[in-house]
Amino acid sequence: MLMRRTFFARFLTIIVLAYVPQLNAAEWTLTPATQITFGIKSVGLSVVEGRFNKVQSDLKFDPEIPQKGTAQLRLDVDSMSFSKPSLKGLILGSEFFDAEEFKHVKFTSRQIKPIAYGRYQITGDLTIRGVTKLVSFDTLMNPNPNNPRLMDIHSNTTIQRSDFGMRKALGGVGEQVIIQLKGQWQAY
Repeated sequence: MLMRRTFFARFLTIIVLAYVPQLNAAEWTLTPATQITFGIKSVGLSVVEGRFNKVQSDLKFDPEIPQKGTAQLRLDVDSMSFSKPSLKGLILGSEFFDAEEFKHVKFTSRQIKPIAYGRYQITGDLTIRGVTKLVSFDTLMNPNPNNPRLMDIHSNTTIQRSDFGMRKALGGVGEQVIIQLKGQWQAY
């Protein structure tokens, strides 16, 4: 009987040790299905939406010690697609993103602050058009109930276009830009 318990205890320990690192994985990357989008009100009625289709990401995060986490994103400006494709030339042009000169949008966190269970404020440096400003993202991050190697995320912030050197109120295009990240981090 003792031999049976010892075998069972060792077997259970092996299973737990194999499973626990996945639950508290410290390094994550965004899955390809994750969407990073932005929206701008146009003439107060419609919204011009854009999506970054090429993203490099890195998150070092343990839910047990979130304040020690870091996040980095690098978004390829030329990879953007738009809800109104006719505006692509204007938005990628010199008065907005100036994609010829500035190839990437970057975010590097300074702090991940827990607010409530699964809710965080991620503050860091956002660089657009070579201009860096401190921004805070309201973020929900929770383990995916179906896969311990995935963590669901929904994050957003609002910025002013002109703070990053973009032309103010051109042709009825609004000043405020809502940035959203929705999808999943995957442990690696």
